[in-house]
Amino acid sequence: MAAASLVDRVRERLRADRTDPTEAPDAVARIAQAEVRRHNDIALARGAAPLDDEPARIREVLAAVTGYGPLQPYLDDPQIEELWINAPDRIFVARGGVSERVPVQLTDTTVRDLVERMLHATGRRVDLSQPFVDASLPDGSRLHVVIGGIARKHWAVNIRKFVASHRSLDHLVTLGSLPPTAADLLRGAMRDGRSLLVSGATHAGKTTLLGALVSASPASHRIVTVEETFELAIDAPDLVAMQGRQPSLEGTGEITLRRLVKEALRMRPDRLVVGEVRDAEALDLLLALNTGVPGAATIHANSAADALGRLAALPLLAGRNIDRGFVLHAVATSVDLVVHCERTADGFRRVSEIVEPTGRISGELPEVRTVYRVTEAAG
Repeated sequence: MAAASLVDRVRERLRADRTDPTEAPDAVARIAQAEVRRHNDIALARGAAPLDDEPARIREVLAAVTGYGPLQPYLDDPQIEELWINAPDRIFVARGGVSERVPVQLTDTTVRDLVERMLHATGRRVDLSQPFVDASLPDGSRLHVVIGGIARKHWAVNIRKFVASHRSLDHLVTLGSLPPTAADLLRGAMRDGRSLLVSGATHAGKTTLLGALVSASPASHRIVTVEETFELAIDAPDLVAMQGRQPSLEGTGEITLRRLVKEALRMRPDRLVVGEVRDAEALDLLLALNTGVPGAATIHANSAADALGRLAALPLLAGRNIDRGFVLHAVATSVDLVVHCERTADGFRRVSEIVEPTGRISGELPEVRTVYRVTEAAG
């Protein structure tokens, strides 16, 4: 009860001072500290018990005012890679690829307030007219929300974090996700301007590996990335990062990945990076690769060979006049390596195979030869 009244008083002072807590965190911290101490001074004067662990109480108030309330400790935990809400009383996190339920209970109203706070700085919204939203939080985490009515009864919320320390090939080698020889092969491919496709199931580590690969590019390379929502965190000297945009309430203003790929080609890229290929933008990516622009992208697939088959099928979504033979040939000759990721039963993520297209077509799929395959002893 005391914590709630403290939060209310801090918010009242912020409103009175016209202070935006997202823009003035130091001012919020000073006010929170002053209010906690004021509360304890009054309690001692009246013979009541003061709040114990003053620094912890200040952190709680700050989390409620500037952060995301009871979720903030989990979002701050570097070991947690994802958090999701199935219902206000069913909240889960994932550590090391393994999920667990956490002892947090919210209300429907609290969940909605938290989502609105998360979306405040993104320029996006979620409501009956737009029941889904994908957005990047200020720390780079990805937020996905489905409102109740589409999701049964309660809002479904996913917050996917990204571990910065894993965004290099050397770190992935240290973790055991791939051997040094495979890392050297991939590092050389990026240096030489070869085109790579990263495949795998959901949560297999595709985006992490893609970021590590792009970070291995020569410092002189100009990199242009396109994503539906910012997920890649790449530190490169010459980098342009773009994300798509959802349509407005009037149905206008949408910016698709297809549009972004075309715009990226006007920016003189030494490497074009597509965060995830899942629709007709596959055609634009293939056309870019076919004109000599090195590329890198992720795609959902069950194997490296299956990834090439999927990349050959997705361009057909762009229209009925797309020639299947041209697409197959483009995939077989434009993609240099496919790196497949997997997540084991215990949550461990690793590169399970690397294949190289031969440039020939075998049946209805590009022919490949295996460059690397994990063994059970290595796993």
